[in-house]
Amino acid sequence: MWGSMLLPPPKTSSSEFIPFCRKMESGSRFYSGDEFRLDSKWLVDPKHLFVGPRIGEGAHAKVYEGKYKNQTVAIKVLHKGETPEEITKRQGRFAREVEMLSRVQHKNLVKFIGACMEPVMVIVTELLLGGTLRKYCLNMRPRCLDTRVAVGFALDIARAMECLHSHGIIHRDLKPENLLLTADHKTVKLADFGLAREESLTEMMTAETGTYRWMAPELYSTVTLRQGEKKHYNHKVDAYSFAIVLWELLHNKLPFEGMSNLQAAYAAAFKNVRPSADNLPEELNLILTSCWQEDANARPNFSQIIQMLLDYLYTIAPPEPAIPSRIFTENTVLPPESPGTSSLMAVRDDGGTPKAQTEDEPKGFFFCFKQCY
Repeated sequence: MWGSMLLPPPKTSSSEFIPFCRKMESGSRFYSGDEFRLDSKWLVDPKHLFVGPRIGEGAHAKVYEGKYKNQTVAIKVLHKGETPEEITKRQGRFAREVEMLSRVQHKNLVKFIGACMEPVMVIVTELLLGGTLRKYCLNMRPRCLDTRVAVGFALDIARAMECLHSHGIIHRDLKPENLLLTADHKTVKLADFGLAREESLTEMMTAETGTYRWMAPELYSTVTLRQGEKKHYNHKVDAYSFAIVLWELLHNKLPFEGMSNLQAAYAAAFKNVRPSADNLPEELNLILTSCWQEDANARPNFSQIIQMLLDYLYTIAPPEPAIPSRIFTENTVLPPESPGTSSLMAVRDDGGTPKAQTEDEPKGFFFCFKQCY
């Protein structure tokens, strides 16, 4: 039998799952509708939740592989906090994250399955077996990613951010650790909404929020802020972070290498230092330098970023021209040696026998482009 708190994963077998909690004693509860206001379809019943090995840990939560109603999932368990003030703050953060996850769905956002607040605060999402973008890049070093792969990943990230911003949400913590890959390593999804906030809130938002190396300069102040003091910024902080992530994808190096996190943040905020964009194609150089401009208002939005990335992809791998549809009309008759006749003839093998085109033969870049993007 297990206690009401989460147990560490078993040491004997990583594939073994244990019950999240034992049956609660009479009078106890799993969650309260008054405390946790979420549509009932998103409420997770802890009795059907099983926990496996731990797969990640941060300052505010631990993440485990698990199962929920026979579905393999990721289980994020948020730390409760020690003091009443800390508990209240973390409950508020939990509620915001769950509300945003349940409201926004996109193919490049991690899929939300549900949440519960008792016996501990838990968020359940799909499990992405490809690991983090950080781990993927580290495994590639010292080699760089193929440029088309790097730009393809950047497009996935930009589309996720465009979706969030269209719903008035700022992520505020865009970095490789919060980007997850599918098992086939072909798609990137954005995760961890723990620091995400509504941009439309009338209150000023907390400064120095995020991870130093990827934080936008406006998250700092030339005058040290007193504890709890607020300052204003907008969704363009995510464009800056995106530029740093894109730089990493293109170089497969840590940005501001040789500096500590604080030194990198200071250099970016107070000396306008950026990673070098030299030796990059002009189009990619423009994307980077425009996204990490010191003036946040001069940075492009993610719709513009997506278009710039697509334009660059077109220059390095333009789609094949489509055959005019008119040659496929029923009444079309082509002379025996007419240009284009061969395109309508079956492919022949060495013996001259017509050979049907198979499903797995190449269909051209344009077909693949539409499938991937």
